[in-house]
Amino acid sequence: MYEVLDDTAAQVILAIESGDSIRRVAQHLHTPYETVRQAVNRLEDAGYVIYDDGLTVVNERVRDAALELVAASAGVSPPSIEETYVIPQFSDWLFAFTRIDAVYVWTQGGYQVGREPNDYPLFLAVREQDVDAWEAFFESFGLTTAFERQPRDELDEPLQIVLEPRASLDIEHVEGYPVIPRAETIEYMHENYAQFQSALAMLDRMYEDLDLGVTYPETEQAQP
Repeated sequence: MYEVLDDTAAQVILAIESGDSIRRVAQHLHTPYETVRQAVNRLEDAGYVIYDDGLTVVNERVRDAALELVAASAGVSPPSIEETYVIPQFSDWLFAFTRIDAVYVWTQGGYQVGREPNDYPLFLAVREQDVDAWEAFFESFGLTTAFERQPRDELDEPLQIVLEPRASLDIEHVEGYPVIPRAETIEYMHENYAQFQSALAMLDRMYEDLDLGVTYPETEQAQP
């Protein structure tokens, strides 16, 4: 089995939900379509994936092997910020990006605030019943979890996962990312208006059905 499961193929297996198209898996992984297609061909030839009006992984043993490989790879080479956004999709539990990450997703990566590469929390809303499972899952990837953002000087690595337990989740999808609803994101932005005024103006421009009445002056160009 392992001779077929390179890192890309393993990620493809973990990203597949029964019935997915290759294009949808590529979107989930934020990986070029052709790269995913080639991996699917190898997996199909090996008998690990079936393509019949959509993709299906043949059994849980294949998924377990793929997860073991990807987690082991993370132990050797810690995941990048981009990879960490994908890792939660390898789990069996529902989640949605929230807080700063909800703003980041709804602005389609256009607005980033309060984070640096050497101090980067990801904010995930999860179901209360799944918290223990999520903590064990992220531990297998060497990622720290907490319920509030931890100071950088208390962490060994720049990445941390901030879990926000909820009784239930209302999830929407933007460019392959599960995220809390736009209305809830806008409410959060209004509650932190000074931090997100420019992001609100950005959303107002991006989505024609919004009328937030927020303006933010563009920075004047320096004159030569």
